[in-house]
Amino acid sequence: MLSFLTTFIPRAVVQGIPLLFGCTGEIITEKSGNLNLGIPGVMYVGAICGVIGSFFYERSVPDPSMMSPVLAIMIPLLCCLLGSLLMGLLYSFLTVTLKANQNVVGLAMTTFGVGFGNFFGGSLIKLVDSDVPSIALTNTSAYFSRKLPFAEDLGWFGDLFLSYGFMTYLSVAIALLAAYVLRHTRVGLHLRAVGENPYTADAVGISVSRYKYAATCIGCMIAGLGGLYYVMDYATGVWSNNAFGDRGWLAIALVIFTVWRPVLGIFASFLFGGLYILYLYIPTGMDHMELRELYKMIPYIVTLVVLVITSIRNKKDDQPPESLGQSYFREER
Repeated sequence: MLSFLTTFIPRAVVQGIPLLFGCTGEIITEKSGNLNLGIPGVMYVGAICGVIGSFFYERSVPDPSMMSPVLAIMIPLLCCLLGSLLMGLLYSFLTVTLKANQNVVGLAMTTFGVGFGNFFGGSLIKLVDSDVPSIALTNTSAYFSRKLPFAEDLGWFGDLFLSYGFMTYLSVAIALLAAYVLRHTRVGLHLRAVGENPYTADAVGISVSRYKYAATCIGCMIAGLGGLYYVMDYATGVWSNNAFGDRGWLAIALVIFTVWRPVLGIFASFLFGGLYILYLYIPTGMDHMELRELYKMIPYIVTLVVLVITSIRNKKDDQPPESLGQSYFREER
């Protein structure tokens, strides 16, 4: 049993980290009243921007041993954050400034982000003249996936809690920080006020547009880190077009599952990560192929069940912000 847990739980955690980044970012965005369905596209853009930065840095160094660990980490991180920030600014400009429909803009950004990533990813693949349709950034990935040096000396405890790259712990820290800011600071109070009733918030002097812009851009930057983690840690530095699957949509589903609470997002992400790979642990064989497909549906079924339960309970704390998905027209105040 212990050997199963030390194998299954780390794999579930690794699967759940991109979801945690995306979920935390979307929670912050939705707390401002913006419903960003473009998170899958944002994660894709964040990933490809990090890949581009890492790709050109690796090619500029004649010998992998001459790579600077600081630059190997900071270049893809900064490129990822910049690309994700631009996506957040684009969404905010369209929905906050131009008052465009948030659902339509989000879906369009998802399509745009995937196309953007595939275009530049395909271009990089042509540059390396690879026999397979992928790019391998293994030298950079080694810095992102490096474990704590003493993890192997601590047995099962090290395997379960210390055998991950630094972005795993960064994702948990960001979620905890987001929870604290939202619940225990004036900025968090103002942000929640904007999401619940922007007209009242505006009336007491809170800048609705500023908070919506800031929350959306910060949320996109956090979500973009999930895409970078997927490539540099989970996929060991290998970029392939259309390799993300439905992880961006699962991150959005997690927001509902966690009832807009970042701390719950930590445990829910790991749970969904386990559910996502659960089908790999059921018996194999032709007689079980249909059952495997049913297992893949479990995360979405669980989300639907939670949505039904929270709707029936109709508890104030379990409901989305009242102005979620609605444009704010100041002249109607």
